[in-house]
Amino acid sequence: MSSDKHLKVHADPLASKKEAWSGRFSEPMAEFVLRYTASVGFDKRLAEADIAGSLAHARMLAKSKIISQKDLADIERGMKQISEEIKHGTFKWKLELEDVHLNIEARLTSLIGDAGKRLHTGRSRNDQVALDIRIYLRDQIKEIVSLIEHLQHSLLTIAEKNVDTLMPGFTHMQIAQPVSFGHHMLAYVEMFERDRQRFLDCYKRVNISPLGAAALAGTTYPIDREFTAAQLGMDSVTQNSLDSVSDRDFAVEFCSCSSLTMVHISRLSEELVYWMSSGFGFISLPDRFTTGSSIMPQKKNPDVPEAARGKVGRVVGHLMGLLMLMKGQPLAYNKDNQEDKEPLFDTIDTVKDTLRAFAEMVPGIQVRKEKMRAALQEGFATATDFADYLVRKGLPFRDAHEAVGCAVRLASEKNCQLHELSLEELKQFNPLIDEDVYASLTLEGSLKARDHVGGTAPHQVAYQVERWKKILAERE
Repeated sequence: MSSDKHLKVHADPLASKKEAWSGRFSEPMAEFVLRYTASVGFDKRLAEADIAGSLAHARMLAKSKIISQKDLADIERGMKQISEEIKHGTFKWKLELEDVHLNIEARLTSLIGDAGKRLHTGRSRNDQVALDIRIYLRDQIKEIVSLIEHLQHSLLTIAEKNVDTLMPGFTHMQIAQPVSFGHHMLAYVEMFERDRQRFLDCYKRVNISPLGAAALAGTTYPIDREFTAAQLGMDSVTQNSLDSVSDRDFAVEFCSCSSLTMVHISRLSEELVYWMSSGFGFISLPDRFTTGSSIMPQKKNPDVPEAARGKVGRVVGHLMGLLMLMKGQPLAYNKDNQEDKEPLFDTIDTVKDTLRAFAEMVPGIQVRKEKMRAALQEGFATATDFADYLVRKGLPFRDAHEAVGCAVRLASEKNCQLHELSLEELKQFNPLIDEDVYASLTLEGSLKARDHVGGTAPHQVAYQVERWKKILAERE
């Protein structure tokens, strides 16, 4: 799950069992309880965020004359070495030190002595972990936004190639009207734009510093919270110490944004799966995103869309899990909140991996235009255009609707399309029908007729392609 899988947790049987908080206790924590409550196995991915937060805190302490400049220099030197050890996989993570915070603090103290012990002045693990998650999450949001933009580029690429490509538009999974395949792809560009905006909006609530709330009530030291926030590039500081350490709304909101993004991925996946099926045959996916059957040699299975469709339940499940985690917690911090990280981390990994896969897969979609056109020929897709034709001739729409319905029934009985009915046959449904009706019954005519903003006319689709090309270019 973690991007730092190479970092192993070492349970050192010879290491001291004296925890950082053990002064109050007369016996060490039971071994199984340690395993049950420790989080270093998964929260070590917060290491760089923890170091960044600690350095900002140390600089604030030095500025406020709570620690000396020498202590600050020692802390900066020690943290630089720890960061290098983590980067190169030589840092020894110890289970008995419970979490990422105590592991780093213990290593720092072993490197620089008492200065390492002074680092925790004026803060608690409660506000420390709240800060670390926010630092880590804001960087992940930036990466996810970039991946969404990459996927939008991919969708735009295939849309531009298929501005004039006819395909059936569906309602109730029944052929409804002709649409441009490019127009269909641009619908997903719009969906993912809303996702992008939601993540950026979530970022605003993530990028706020809780540091200084300490355990729950603030601290007696003369700290400068705004300085620390500025050091970390955060927009502001939280305004209530109790809320600061117990708030996980931002994580819930992130998982909500992620769930909706994955739902959009799932909708696209569903279409790719059935478009690729033999019943449709509208598209073919690149071989590297498909697999064969262990028993049926003719099969080419759309495994990536199917896997993504399945992973949606996992991400939505994490959202539900976080909501349930928070619903019964009194103020302020509770150990329950340790359970926020694994679902959050897995959501991040799943969303990033899925977006990356689709951004690479979509440009390789091969469109089978003849199959799409053949499907349109079977579905009376221009019936609405026929009704609109009669309305333009002066017939009320409801009467036009009924007349065309009768014409469709006749064509169905004769096993032909509307444009294959003779003028004499069509006139029996309304005398206003004339030779010019056939222009309204062609697939191309139907497509071109919807020439307004947001419509599927090739002229409008081309305009939207250019609009999106400009939008995406401005973001680069």
